[in-house]
Amino acid sequence: MSLHLPQKLAPLRWRKLIPLAFITYSLAYLDRANYGFGAASGLAQDLNITPGISSLLGALFFLGYFFFQVPGGIYAEKRSAKKLIFWSLILWGILATATGMVHSVAALAVIRFLLGVAESVVMPAMLVFLSHWFTKQERSKANTFLFLGNPITVLWMSILSGYLVDALGWRGMFIIEGVPAIIWAAIWWVIFVDRPEEAKWLSVQEKADLAAALAAEQAEMKPVKNYGEALRSRKVLSLSFIHFFWNIGMYGFIMWLPSILKTASGLGIVATGWLSAAPYLLAVPLMLGASWFSDKYQQRKLIVLLFLGLGAVCFCASFTVGANHFWVSYVLLVIAGGAMYTPYGPFFAAIPELLPRNVMAGAMAFIVSFGALGSFVGSWIVGYLNGVFNGPQASYVFMGSSLVIAVLLTAVTRFTNKPVEVAAPKIAALS
Repeated sequence: MSLHLPQKLAPLRWRKLIPLAFITYSLAYLDRANYGFGAASGLAQDLNITPGISSLLGALFFLGYFFFQVPGGIYAEKRSAKKLIFWSLILWGILATATGMVHSVAALAVIRFLLGVAESVVMPAMLVFLSHWFTKQERSKANTFLFLGNPITVLWMSILSGYLVDALGWRGMFIIEGVPAIIWAAIWWVIFVDRPEEAKWLSVQEKADLAAALAAEQAEMKPVKNYGEALRSRKVLSLSFIHFFWNIGMYGFIMWLPSILKTASGLGIVATGWLSAAPYLLAVPLMLGASWFSDKYQQRKLIVLLFLGLGAVCFCASFTVGANHFWVSYVLLVIAGGAMYTPYGPFFAAIPELLPRNVMAGAMAFIVSFGALGSFVGSWIVGYLNGVFNGPQASYVFMGSSLVIAVLLTAVTRFTNKPVEVAAPKIAALS
């Protein structure tokens, strides 16, 4: 029984692996989210980009991100997340830096798409990697430390980018913020270990205990023959569409919050950077608290339902209050942003608990890819609506409505394998 207690399983894992996961995902977020600051601070004017084209350019990242999720996840499971992410870091660092050197819309479009391709493998590969190292009782917490790379990065990036743009222009911002990924690739290659059996810093007993705990989880799973069966299953499709509509709201928010706030407040880019940081500051304690609760009480669905619902309500309320009460609307928007981030750890912790190891990586990547498609739709349509209506009101409605759909889908989706667990004793009795 003690094998199932997280505190008994190789505590060194948290200090060795979580910082690696956090920093890697942080750098990926830095180089995808700073486009909103470039768009709000002169990129569009310098390249003569219309609002509609600007929103498409911002969204092209997610189109490239969409196409290579599943191959990336399967490669990480079958081969090596270490090699995959090493080359991804180098490629996306070069492309992110090159964004600051473009002089044509066509070149920018190619870079944005290829940047999405380069970063597409990171999220599924890291989630597969964590599933090799952390058990059911600790997986939400481990995932949350990974996803904290999102709000914490956007938090400091929002402030830093404001100052960099103010001092060096949008070109300088992109060039400087692209370099850390290339440097981190070398550190990643030296430190990273794919699986517990390869870790020299674990004892033989620790490896055996961890392997036994993970194997026990797999023994409780209903067999799934292949990826085709897994991807056609109702639970995978339901989770995929939840992630799709959730990310419409999430990435519409991330990509265009600086432009929305700058237009609505009339403040400069540095002040806009500080205002843009608040939702991500709120997200950090919410994510940590929710992941602790989710692991302790094994509540995945409740957390997702509660916080996506809160995000949807606050988005709709922010629109209702309107620009005439900017600060009230802003506070509601901050709560909406923090709430949207909160359920990521529990949501992705549920997937390895629903599917056996032989199909989990592909299914995980498939669900992530639907989120990427939602990110493409959200960042494109939100930017387009902001340009057409000369304000954020219509985009608020669009993002809020998408979150409502995600909440409704969550309400009717099962996040556990309870029917399989109930059937097991009957089989044993017959035998």
